[in-house]
Order: sequence, then C-alpha cells, then structure tokens
Amino acid sequence: MARVKGALVTRARRRRVLKLAKGYWGAKSKHFKMAKQAVMKSGNYAYIGRKQRKRDFRRLWITRISAACRMHGLNYSSFIDGLKKCGILLNRKMLSEIAVFDAEAFRSIVEKVKSLRQERA
Repeated sequence: MARVKGALVTRARRRRVLKLAKGYWGAKSKHFKMAKQAVMKSGNYAYIGRKQRKRDFRRLWITRISAACRMHGLNYSSFIDGLKKCGILLNRKMLSEIAVFDAEAFRSIVEKVKSLRQERA
C-alpha cells in the first residue's frame, strides 16, 4: 500500500491560518509559525473582548441613567428601586435610550418613581 503524505491537508491548514493573519505587521502575516501564534493570541483577545463589550455597555447605560436621574434630583439606586416597586419593567439599555433621546418621557418616569416614594414616606 502506498504511503499517504499529508501535504494537501497541511497546506490547507497553513493557508487558513495565513488568511486569518492577513494584515498583520511583518512576519506575522508571512511566516506560518509566527502567524499561528498571532492568530491564537488575537482569538483570545477577541473572546475576552466579546465578554468585556457586554460589561462596558452596561456600565455606559448605568452612567447615562445616573446622570439623567441626578438632573431630576434622584440618585440611581433609589430610581432603580422605585422602578421595581412601581412595576415598571424597562431594562437599563432602554432606560438609557429614553434618557438620551426622549427627555420628557424620562422625566415622567422619574416623576412616577418620586410620587411612589412620597406615598410610602
């Protein structure tokens, strides 16, 4: 039986890695060994970045909501607590969008939360 060489599969694997490394600086885009390392590292960074993006957006939304609440004389934590007690089920992304693009609607939400707080006090 003839000996099978893996040239076809090896070449395809190397071509795939070099294609992923296209645009990298210097030897990282030309030499397979360095390209493989760079592609693995960038894959790790991309994985971590996908997790961090979720955290960063949540932090941004909270900052926006907090700033909008302070303009109406309320802090963030009491606003979120009041929303839950009022039964308003808006997530932070939507609240921040309302705060940025529809200030009047956000003001009415804040007033509703404030009126509930005054009732309970």
